[in-house]
Amino acid sequence: MLTIRNLSKTYSNGVQALKNVFLEIPEGMFGLLGPNGAGKSSLMRTLATLQEPDTGTVMLDEIDVVRDKESLRQVLGYLPQDFGVYPRMSPEMMLNHFAVLKGVHGRGERADMIDALLHQTNLYDVRHKSIDTFSGGMKQRFGIAQALIGNPRLIIVDEPTAGLDPSERNRFHNLLAEIGESVVIILSTHIVDDVSDLCSNMAMLGNGEILLSGKPREIMDQLKGNIWSRRISREAIPEFHANYKVILSHLVEGETEIHVLSESKPEGFSEVTAELEDVYFATLINHGISVSL
Repeated sequence: MLTIRNLSKTYSNGVQALKNVFLEIPEGMFGLLGPNGAGKSSLMRTLATLQEPDTGTVMLDEIDVVRDKESLRQVLGYLPQDFGVYPRMSPEMMLNHFAVLKGVHGRGERADMIDALLHQTNLYDVRHKSIDTFSGGMKQRFGIAQALIGNPRLIIVDEPTAGLDPSERNRFHNLLAEIGESVVIILSTHIVDDVSDLCSNMAMLGNGEILLSGKPREIMDQLKGNIWSRRISREAIPEFHANYKVILSHLVEGETEIHVLSESKPEGFSEVTAELEDVYFATLINHGISVSL
């Protein structure tokens, strides 16, 4: 269990990135959902011991993350949003380098572990190629391979599928799902489908604050009977925004479909089952966070 209590962080430019964040994150996949600028990366960097919080505590079971950074780093796997590698290095060489840094000193132990990771991430056949030549998805799979070195107890992945094509995104999802539920895995993203597809627990972050938390299905059920759908002309969009709480607008078969939040059925609308995307936009709008619909 990862327990975060009253965590706050304000940068030197006056931006308060985190405001009294409280979370309890169990083992398994945990989704941290929020728009760009919500504070997700600030929270991930703090949990990864890359920056100090101003106030608050973080405990991974018996490890005090803030006070005992070295103990946390020994059991941490981290895939940041942007990461670099040495030029012209192969994944096999890089994993060997990272394993030494992680304290895996036995040559045979390192070789067995690296082979297993390369197979697990489907990179074994390109183990001698330069990472510089990899596609975005292959680089992300290498990123997960290095994050799994040393059997970590806490794995943090920050915006891992941004920019990936659908096939690589599916491969990455399958890889994350295979890691299992014996460790705490935090998936930080602004992509709603990543959370709904993978995570048994989640939280939403906005303006540095936790807006909601819980199990995705239970959170969606809270909006049951309150989401209504209608197809409208593009010319009518401003009128509907003025008269209803529009939380979602997208194209369906070339037509504009809107979802509105209402306790009673608006005239001309049909009830739809709430999806996590509805929860996401409704929560942001209810907290006064501007979104582009």
